[in-house]
Amino acid sequence: MTGIPDAPAPSPAPELRPELLRWCEAWKTCLQNVLTQVSGSASGEPATFEISAQSLPAADTDVWYTVVAGGAVRGEMALRLPAASGARLAQKFLGEAETAPQDATAKDATAAAATPISAEQKEALEELLRQIAGLTATALASTAGGEVQFHLSASPAPSWSSDAIVCLQSKNEGEAAISVEIRISPALAAALLLPASQAAAASPQSSTGASTGIPADPLTEAPPSASYRRLMDVDLDVKLRFGSRHMLLRDVLALSAGVVVELDNPLHSPVELLLDGRLIAQGEVVIVDGKYGLRVTDVVDPPPAAA
Repeated sequence: MTGIPDAPAPSPAPELRPELLRWCEAWKTCLQNVLTQVSGSASGEPATFEISAQSLPAADTDVWYTVVAGGAVRGEMALRLPAASGARLAQKFLGEAETAPQDATAKDATAAAATPISAEQKEALEELLRQIAGLTATALASTAGGEVQFHLSASPAPSWSSDAIVCLQSKNEGEAAISVEIRISPALAAALLLPASQAAAASPQSSTGASTGIPADPLTEAPPSASYRRLMDVDLDVKLRFGSRHMLLRDVLALSAGVVVELDNPLHSPVELLLDGRLIAQGEVVIVDGKYGLRVTDVVDPPPAAA
């Protein structure tokens, strides 16, 4: 009897910055907890995963999800699952029996890896990942410095280059392996640095007034939270700008139905988000419930104040 080929030995955990490692550890722990709740009680064995630097081979049948973080931490991350791993997670969520690994041949395993996930399985997988994301958001609130929200949606591969890539791999003996790849965007990686820097700035050793005796500058001090709350309900109009072009007056007067106005921006250049005419963010256009939306890929820092 031929069994499926053994999975490659996981490589050591990647060397991540502490804040990125804490972020991935939270996702790993919540993945384990949710899987144990939905399937562990029947098997009697809790789900166990480990963080690995083992890269996953890419395939056209891979399933991609984008997770947009909001609240105390803002940015994007992506989840990539091989079709076989996505199908196994969906089966666990639906309570369906899986084919025992020892009963599957190497040919069966290869065929399963090349088989796209079904629509029903993809729906179940998305619901499972939403539950994991909700639990992870709660777990991260204490280290993120406030409430964290996650919006998870099926998507193509991200257009941004990843700041960090890790893999969560199951290590339950006697079960087919499950792999989930996490890709962290540069914007999210930068946002995760803020809680640590804010904590350092709030410590007595780093406080300007306490350590040096120099009075704090009221212009650079963060206003109290009460001042922020007064402004939270103020409505602001934001606009998306796909591009721009300078036109002569005679060309504007010659406009009519059917005339094409070519913009200066290249086809795949970022779309700009404007607030009162000022650029505040860039991103890519998405469709949300039949409406245009903007997936933010970069938040533009304000220019430094004049001396």
